[in-house]
Amino acid sequence: MGKWMILSGVILVILGIILYFVPRLGIPLGKLPGDIIVRRENFTFYFPLVTSILASVFLSLVFYLISRFR
Repeated sequence: MGKWMILSGVILVILGIILYFVPRLGIPLGKLPGDIIVRRENFTFYFPLVTSILASVFLSLVFYLISRFR
């Protein structure tokens, strides 16, 4: 159980570092074409559809590679 918690912590730190530096690289993560934004007078609804799909594909690939080399 301890190994899984350490691994989860390391993965979260790496993900945090990546998310911190992505906007500085010019990658518009979260503002891709296909993300749904509805703006009204005093209401804004934002649903990152394409960003969620890309994150899902990326995580699926990562988990596939982890299970493949395990």
